[in-house]
Amino acid sequence: MKKQVIIGSLGLMFISFTAFAQEIAKGYVYEDVNQNGVKERREKGIPGVSVTNGIQVVQTDDKGRYELPAGNDQIISVIKPGTYNVTVNDQQLPQFYYIHKPQGSPELEYAGVESTGDLPKEVNFGLKKNEVTENFKMILFGDPQVYTLDEVSYYRNAVINELRGVEGFEFGMSLGDLVGNKPTLFNPYIEATSEVGIPWFNVMGNHDINFDVEADSLSDESYEAHFGPANYAFNHGKVHFIVLDDIIYPDPRDKKGYWGGLNDQQLEFIKNDLQFVPKDHLIVLAFHIPISHENSFRTEDRDRLFELLKDFPYTLSLSAHTHRQTHFFMDRRQGWLQDKPHHHFNSGTTSGNWYSGRLNEKGIPYSMMADGTPKGYSFITFDGNQYIIDYKAVDKPAEHQIGIYAPKVTGYKVKGSSPVYANFYMGSADDEVMMRVDNGEWKEMKRVEEFDPTFIAKQVAWDMTEELWEGRRPGAAAISDHLWKASLPDDLPRGTHTIEIKATDMFGRTFIEKRSYRIE
Repeated sequence: MKKQVIIGSLGLMFISFTAFAQEIAKGYVYEDVNQNGVKERREKGIPGVSVTNGIQVVQTDDKGRYELPAGNDQIISVIKPGTYNVTVNDQQLPQFYYIHKPQGSPELEYAGVESTGDLPKEVNFGLKKNEVTENFKMILFGDPQVYTLDEVSYYRNAVINELRGVEGFEFGMSLGDLVGNKPTLFNPYIEATSEVGIPWFNVMGNHDINFDVEADSLSDESYEAHFGPANYAFNHGKVHFIVLDDIIYPDPRDKKGYWGGLNDQQLEFIKNDLQFVPKDHLIVLAFHIPISHENSFRTEDRDRLFELLKDFPYTLSLSAHTHRQTHFFMDRRQGWLQDKPHHHFNSGTTSGNWYSGRLNEKGIPYSMMADGTPKGYSFITFDGNQYIIDYKAVDKPAEHQIGIYAPKVTGYKVKGSSPVYANFYMGSADDEVMMRVDNGEWKEMKRVEEFDPTFIAKQVAWDMTEELWEGRRPGAAAISDHLWKASLPDDLPRGTHTIEIKATDMFGRTFIEKRSYRIE
């Protein structure tokens, strides 16, 4: 929970406006050898592990012991080292926290945390050694955003079925908007996601909040009851993850809606957390609302965040929210304080265009995103403090990275433009996209900022049909940030010809997609 607090000059005590009683949470971070969740005498503490109350961060001593102030509304959590894992429950949710709410959450439309009673004598965190090296992979979801049980079924049958039992991934993460305004759907979402079979971290989105509150500090009560703290951190390999709730609700400008941003306590948490992170580690920040959108994210908060990151040369930030896929490279014009731009990846979504569009042969909406990106998910491969991001379109082979729009048939020697569009789903402004026909000369395509014609065609087909289609009409188109355009040659003979598109991404990899057309 986000709390209104004053930090004491010694950094050891704080005064909470929402809680008068102060206690000290104490305990051990230890290696849980037998994995029973109980610290036994023979199980040794782990020194030098960070533990936080959501604002302050301390490290365990040489016996694995820590102490932290705890108010009447506090979550104590361990920031696991890169060579250890936390345990997960039977639904694959990491168990890295203890909620201390003696009075429980206030009465809300959607329930929060029940009374937790008195603070235990010890709040211990058992960890288990992992075998991960500095090379590992994770799965990334944007906006599952299920509004109904039918949409939970679409999510399960389209995305989860494709990943069920997947191997080679350390964990997954959903970047907010887990549900659509109904925390009662948290449990169906959790149950479906658990079927992937790997630990799963979650981020809070603007559709995951309690709306019937007057203070932002209470907007995450239902989220906390299901997932724990909305602000937390952990290490894996040589990567330090910081997860943040960047939704301010109600919007302080008009007391309506929400605004993207961070509060003083979150920034204090980041500052306190980063003091224990080596400068050569990769810092990965995960939130829901993109920090790249100045009209939707409070600029002064981003500036303060960038100030905290100025001495860390390896950074990446992740968001979702827009139901589009975009890479932003933020430089000094956006307040970034290093010469090398900061990479912000705004991920595509597993819900696509909010589960809209015609139903496929499986009875699932196609849900192409408004920028022409098929619904899907990402993989991030880490190698020390370096990374590569891949996108996987649902129901498509892994090598499918480019959508091609071109005529299926043209007239022989007909003059005039026959446009070809290439939507390179993971493309960015500096990438190179080339086209050739029939193994001819490669020619550079022009990057354009237009609507993707494939998405427009789906809308037009929906409007022109005289049948009643199952499903829901796609929403409005959005300008694509990864669209390239060229014209077909007009001097080819009659017959079938092959269009080839070649794209080279920011990581130096090349992808090729083909399709044919006829000249008659």
